[in-house]
Amino acid sequence: MVDVREGSKLEQLPGIVKAVRRMIPTKVAFLEASDAVLLRRFSETRRPHPLGTDAPVNASLKTERRHLASIRALADIVIDTSKFNVHELRAHITERFREQATEKSILVSCVSFGFRHGVPEDADLVFDVRFLPNPHFVPEFRPLTGRDPRVAKYIRSFPQTREFIHRISDLLVYLLPHYIHEGKSYLTIGFGCTGGQHRSVMIAEEVGKRLRQAGHRVKVVHRDMPRKRTGR
Repeated sequence: MVDVREGSKLEQLPGIVKAVRRMIPTKVAFLEASDAVLLRRFSETRRPHPLGTDAPVNASLKTERRHLASIRALADIVIDTSKFNVHELRAHITERFREQATEKSILVSCVSFGFRHGVPEDADLVFDVRFLPNPHFVPEFRPLTGRDPRVAKYIRSFPQTREFIHRISDLLVYLLPHYIHEGKSYLTIGFGCTGGQHRSVMIAEEVGKRLRQAGHRVKVVHRDMPRKRTGR
């Protein structure tokens, strides 16, 4: 484990890694996070940045990234920890380095949300499904969610729903190997409707199911379900 506290010894690491790689198979994993997330973490833990307290944390982060740039360039795997809690990160690293891990090691998160509550900040891709007929206007469906089989059947009954699910799933199955090739290990896909109760929930479930069938690791998260029953 190496970080910026190694000081001047950091300059020696690229040469050491290259020498070791000539003798034994070696992989370098580089962990990073967005500035916003790092600032929040330092604030929550009330710990000073390893470079000291003489400069603001955001300035220290820029200095740190500059010092670590040559090491990042050597990395076989770059993991953005911004979207993980400690348990998810442990599981993800274990999966990445498991001997029998397949090339489909990217973790896909299908997130349903309501635009009235804001777009998820960590979303890599966002799809607006408000063009689909809204179950909110069917009295018997209003208090339910898109996970209810009756609501899902209603949304699926429209041809544009079936075509959307088919087209988006095919697009994602095409895109994911390219994201993996570029070293991306975690992809968050947002599906938004008005309130995050019906359409986005059903679509996230369906697309997640299709991606699993294609062999990818998928988790489905419903950020705004349930909220108040008066939402759409």
